[in-house]
Amino acid sequence: MLIQNLITQDWKKGFRAQGFYKNLAVSIMMGLFGLYMAASFLFLGFSLNEILEKADNKLNPMELFNGAMLYIMLFGLALRFFMQQLNTLNLASYQVLPIKRSSLINFLILKPLASPVNYFLLLVVVPFAVKSVAGYYTALVALRFVLSFIFLVWFDSLTAAFLKRKFGSGVLSGVIVLLILASVIALEYFKIFSLFHYSGLLFGFIVLKSYGLLVSLLMVAVAYLLNRWFFSLNYYAEKFNRKLERNKTVAADLSFLNRFGIIGELIGMEIKLILRHKRTKSLLYMSCIFLLYGLLFYRGTVYANMPSMLFFVAMFMTGLLMLMFGQWFISWDSSHFDCLMTRNIPVRTYMSANYYLMIAFNVLCFVLTTPYFLFGMKIVYLHVAAFIFNVGVNIFLLMFLTTFNTKRVDLSKPNVMNYQGTTYKSFLIVLPIMLVPMAIVGIMSSFLSLGTALWTLTILGLVGILLRKQLLTLCVNQFNRRKYKLAEGFREAE
Repeated sequence: MLIQNLITQDWKKGFRAQGFYKNLAVSIMMGLFGLYMAASFLFLGFSLNEILEKADNKLNPMELFNGAMLYIMLFGLALRFFMQQLNTLNLASYQVLPIKRSSLINFLILKPLASPVNYFLLLVVVPFAVKSVAGYYTALVALRFVLSFIFLVWFDSLTAAFLKRKFGSGVLSGVIVLLILASVIALEYFKIFSLFHYSGLLFGFIVLKSYGLLVSLLMVAVAYLLNRWFFSLNYYAEKFNRKLERNKTVAADLSFLNRFGIIGELIGMEIKLILRHKRTKSLLYMSCIFLLYGLLFYRGTVYANMPSMLFFVAMFMTGLLMLMFGQWFISWDSSHFDCLMTRNIPVRTYMSANYYLMIAFNVLCFVLTTPYFLFGMKIVYLHVAAFIFNVGVNIFLLMFLTTFNTKRVDLSKPNVMNYQGTTYKSFLIVLPIMLVPMAIVGIMSSFLSLGTALWTLTILGLVGILLRKQLLTLCVNQFNRRKYKLAEGFREAE
């Protein structure tokens, strides 16, 4: 009954929050998108048997699936490390009540397992098990196959929660996880070492042997006990306070930026803001993952004759951090916006600091995506044109249009399943920035050539760079017109 009461209170807290009703339209849109994804997963689940039968003549579909399970586990663990929100509870308000500490800890550990998002992939696994596994083996084997996948989800969820609690979700931890993931991919891609064989043996044993599920249960139990051990050491708030005191230097020393005056100091403050808050760090991690986006488009021949799509991908990757940051660079200051406006900081200085920071983001993304140049000179031309267009045109469009986003954003909350500050305006900001250049490339490459289209966008970008002072003045004037509307919107608590 206690766990049930805690879950009920948690649900009521979510539904009674003002932000739930203010963002109801966005929640409905995401719900419709979730239904679309559910239908797509169901379709994949019923089609997966035929796909895997054509993929290999020696192994049956379940053996191929089992061979991929370790990879699914590793990718799922990495994704949860970046995106899974840690369950929280106001322990102080419960510690004065006759409630056992173990009950509160169990609630904190096990509540994420009840999230429906964890079981979304069952829409693929269950139809596959019914149609394929039961057909090749028996209904009991199909049941064990589904249960093993559920236990795998539990293991990933509990392990990711422990790793985030133990090692934190800082930049260094994120880089280590990405390096491990990249190493696994590289070893598989260059055929140095493959987990496929060992994965097939392990999960083949789990699924085919009647006592094999004990292995999965043991993995889940170990992950659960690790979380219990962590809470046994860090139950009281004083423990966390001492941990925070040891991590006061969370952001790197950026004092060298001070030599650039107030603009440099503001850039340093923005970088520290990004590195210290959950939502901004989540966006940073997601950006690292999206840098692999080009592998889906550049390797095959499907998009080779679709120049508008290729330019979209190039523009997206070379301007990824700019797009992620630029949409909300004013909203991220919403909690102290009134204070910011009362300081002796000219609006032009504030806008210039964000302008130079977004240029740095573009340069960083361009450098990180240079390995794609190995796919040919066509990719080089696409990335160079997209980079110049982002710097000369898209930055100013973002700075101008983001002044219409008046929703407050709480940076202490993670980015996953958090739509605070996201409205229809957020989508309208991105649409012209991404779709107009795509349309230009598509039309000009159809009637003239891709080279002409890229030169046109490059020249537009160069003109924007040459006229940067005038364009920045335009953005400053727009900010001055909208700053009172922004301040009024940021004062509204979600």
